[in-house]
Amino acid sequence: TITVIGGIMEHIEEAGIHSGDSACVLPPMTLSADIIDTIRVQTRMIAQELGVVGLMNIQYAVKDGELYVLEVNPRASRTIPFVSKAIGVPLAQLATRVMLGSTLEELDFTEEIVPGHISVKEAVFPFKRFPNINIALGPEMKSTGEVMGIDSSFGSSFAKAQMATGVGLPETGTVFISVHDYHKDRIIEVADAFADLGFGIVATRGTAAHLNAGGVKADTILKVSEGRPNIVDHIKNGKIQMIINTSIGRRPSEDAYHIRQSAIAYNIPYATTIAASRATGEAIRSLQKKQLSIRAIQDYYE
Repeated sequence: TITVIGGIMEHIEEAGIHSGDSACVLPPMTLSADIIDTIRVQTRMIAQELGVVGLMNIQYAVKDGELYVLEVNPRASRTIPFVSKAIGVPLAQLATRVMLGSTLEELDFTEEIVPGHISVKEAVFPFKRFPNINIALGPEMKSTGEVMGIDSSFGSSFAKAQMATGVGLPETGTVFISVHDYHKDRIIEVADAFADLGFGIVATRGTAAHLNAGGVKADTILKVSEGRPNIVDHIKNGKIQMIINTSIGRRPSEDAYHIRQSAIAYNIPYATTIAASRATGEAIRSLQKKQLSIRAIQDYYE
């Protein structure tokens, strides 16, 4: 019996965010070769043990170098079209043929294809159509569509995916940052990257103090609850080009709620996780360097 891995895809968001809402990249960008090999071995073992004929998808989590199985679904998933486009193989069609009695050898699909290009899937959200909704991501799926970007680098692919969602990324301007205490140490590296790209940094009092102490110049801006002119006023006046605002738990603070609603109303790109803000920085770097290429999708499979 043959098990062929269609693709190993890495979520950009961390575990705890619904897979349908997380941006994904294929091939993986941050996993070690050892972990990827372990994923291949475990996937084949699970497939053989379950006796799956056709498609299956597995979600893994990696923590401290250990691999954990989150779920195994002996069926197709919404990522099959994405993976098919990324590798140039019609997986759903082949799986149907296998279920009808053909063998993978007869279909000439017996080895995993690891593409030389980078493919990014991004979720599309309906937040503009639903006022007063909490846009923070979590285990409950909120996206209503998906888009895709392909290029030779992660930054360029992520930038294309963001363009496809309808929210373009800025190449200059000011980034507003307000993060939960839990994220303050990890935001310094992200803020430093945006400063290196030439962006001005403004932040709420606690975040600004932490950034300045960490060597990243950040000006303090008032929360909505602290008076005026506050962050929402600055957004309305066109002074903010990018928003990074993280929270913990299902219910964001009232200040975070106002910030996110303003981001939607004024079509300003925002990130509610550290991983997404880091990826956005890489995408903007590619845009600044004019690294986006234009190729027909067929050319990627040659």
